[in-house]
Amino acid sequence: MTTSAPIVVLSVVSEIFPLVKTGGLADVAGALPAALAPEHVRVVTLVPGYPAVLKALDEVVPVLQIADLFGNPAKLLHGRAHGLELIAIDAPHLYNRPGNPYMAPDGRDWPDNAIRFGALGKVAASLAAGAVPSFQPHVLHAHDWQSGLAAAYLRYGHERGPRTVTTVHNLAFQGLFPASLLPALALPPQAYSINGVEFHGEIGFLKAGLALADWITTVSPTYAAEIRTPEYGMGLDGLLRVRTERLSGILNGIDDAVWNPATDPLIAAKFDARRIAPRIANKAVLKQRLGLANDDALLFGVVSRLTWQKGLDMLVEVLPTLLATGAQLVVLGTGERALQQAFIDAARIHQGRVGCVIGYDEELAHLIQAGADALLMPSRYEPCGLAQMCALRYGTLPVVAHVGGLADTVIDCNDMAIAEGVGTGVQFTPTIGMLEAAILRTTALWRNGRVWRRVQRNAMRADVSWRRSARRYAQLYRDLLAEKGR
Repeated sequence: MTTSAPIVVLSVVSEIFPLVKTGGLADVAGALPAALAPEHVRVVTLVPGYPAVLKALDEVVPVLQIADLFGNPAKLLHGRAHGLELIAIDAPHLYNRPGNPYMAPDGRDWPDNAIRFGALGKVAASLAAGAVPSFQPHVLHAHDWQSGLAAAYLRYGHERGPRTVTTVHNLAFQGLFPASLLPALALPPQAYSINGVEFHGEIGFLKAGLALADWITTVSPTYAAEIRTPEYGMGLDGLLRVRTERLSGILNGIDDAVWNPATDPLIAAKFDARRIAPRIANKAVLKQRLGLANDDALLFGVVSRLTWQKGLDMLVEVLPTLLATGAQLVVLGTGERALQQAFIDAARIHQGRVGCVIGYDEELAHLIQAGADALLMPSRYEPCGLAQMCALRYGTLPVVAHVGGLADTVIDCNDMAIAEGVGTGVQFTPTIGMLEAAILRTTALWRNGRVWRRVQRNAMRADVSWRRSARRYAQLYRDLLAEKGR
């Protein structure tokens, strides 16, 4: 590789914004290529050929025919969509299915997910090893369990290949499947070992990526430390401690062109840190849309999966305290049925004080960030979190648990931070009692309008873009390539 040539990265993901999205992984996969371009890094993303992906693809060129991809022919299509350079796996028997990429319409995982995402890893390894002569990536960068087998297919099936990176977005989702599937996945017997894909008697997709990649990253420095402990390691902490010298935390960012209150087409009134006053119009529209009382109450927002991990069962418990302060609450999300029902019931019982929308609504998510006063994130663990970064950008003060990326991105408004002019939100230990205390602290802060506005401006000036993190990824790629050259 000459010094003038860009580093070519094959990014391997199961979802990518704005084509297919179930969570933050898609946002990262969609934003990072553009952020890396100024660092002289070209990212080509390999993604399953879901209907939404194939429909969006422009400038399509078939680059590889595959005679048999786990039972049927397939082909690889190179093209572009929404500024992204993509290679899509056109395999209808695996990916031509409606809705969620992981689950059937009945809400259960597709029974052949091991094969579907094994195919993603197998194709990634073939591409990385030179199956398309005109495309020779320097780095294979696999994201989460769905692409975890890419490193295994490279290790056990190819004599040569690029440097490999596995990024963990959430260690709780590991892709565990029966050991009996090893032949169906076309992995050799020697792959099933403690140093390969075996994990407690099963095939561990993510474990394989963590064990076999040249480098491991995760999405915040604090989470990188947490997952090396039994409390947060989800059974993989021993492996991660062994690989400590090959593990780093690189904080996610957000697309600050998409999340920009000065230009956002999805909100009612545009504003910025110098001119915050128009923000109030967004609050009025949000309250009207959710049927909340039109008064000057502090408005808390939630934009989240409704799960135990996100700590939203604790929010249900402390809702009486929140409402007793005179505050209001708006919730957008989907998740565990019991939590969905709890917030639906709260909206019915406390009509005019609690609003709830179950589902995914990008426009409403933007309006909540622009119209709520504070964003609640009481997560028990949070690898990075993106919603709090969007909140900072929009002057919606994040009220967050002191875990993972939340700890890395929000500066607590304690007395010293306020005096020094650096506070950007409220942090707390993720327990019911401390969440309750954080709500009361936020309410007291809100009542001091002068200080609240100062903290809002601090928040809006925080750099939550990908720029610094893109530089770190680019340096990691350069370091790995330098190692290979030695």
